Amino acid sequence: MEWKKYYLDIILVPLGFMICMGYHLWLWHKVRTQPLTTIIGTNARARRLWVSAIMKDNEKKNILAVQTLRNTIMGSTLMATTSILLSSGLAAVISSTYSVKKLLNDAVYGAHGDFMVALKYVTLLLIFLFSFLFHSLSIRFINQVNFLINCPQEEEEEEEDQHEHEHEHEHEQVGIIVSPAYVSELLEKGFVLNTVGNRLFYAALPLMLWIFGPVLVLLCSITMVPVLYNLDFVFPNNNNNNNCGRKPGKVVKQEITSTDDDLHHHFPCSV
Repeated sequence: MEWKKYYLDIILVPLGFMICMGYHLWLWHKVRTQPLTTIIGTNARARRLWVSAIMKDNEKKNILAVQTLRNTIMGSTLMATTSILLSSGLAAVISSTYSVKKLLNDAVYGAHGDFMVALKYVTLLLIFLFSFLFHSLSIRFINQVNFLINCPQEEEEEEEDQHEHEHEHEHEQVGIIVSPAYVSELLEKGFVLNTVGNRLFYAALPLMLWIFGPVLVLLCSITMVPVLYNLDFVFPNNNNNNNCGRKPGKVVKQEITSTDDDLHHHFPCSV
């Protein structure tokens, strides 16, 4: 293995990988320490409130819960299907006797050897396989939530007989275990796995560009970080920050007063 042929791949590809990994480690730290500043933490808090509201008034909202979870399962199923189809296509390319590198030798910077071409395709194949695995596990957990969220919650009785049947004790224990906190935990596991699967799928884009050279891997990694930053973090509105210290009644009253002044200015009363 000559250094002149492989130095671009050895330097640029790990550098792009480290940029993406560094961003996601920083994002994970923010989610753990300041969850409400991130979309992931804010959505997780909202989902816990949603599960509590659904299970509290299950008779009226059970259809809403099933439809919402079904849409989530459909999204994970689509991503899992796409990942396994791409994995199958890459496996077919790897096992093919046709040499793909012949068409790219003149247009690609970096190494062109058989080992490097095989490494590129095998890396892509592993990324898509792991993305499929995480999406499949996500579907498993969300399917469990689909059943448990409609589990009836019995109200606590003031007095309980000490001599009850065995099946009644088991039914009470199930009611205690299948609580909103337990269902929320399962739902969060499903969404965390879904997020990891999506991030692996995004990471496949720079690796796919590696087929055309290591320079594109670095450029794509640098471009993805600001795009993901704008999608992962909550940017507060300045108007909301200015109104945070005021009482709600005063804010509403000010808005109504200003609206009335505008109306009188544009449409003066003739009386």
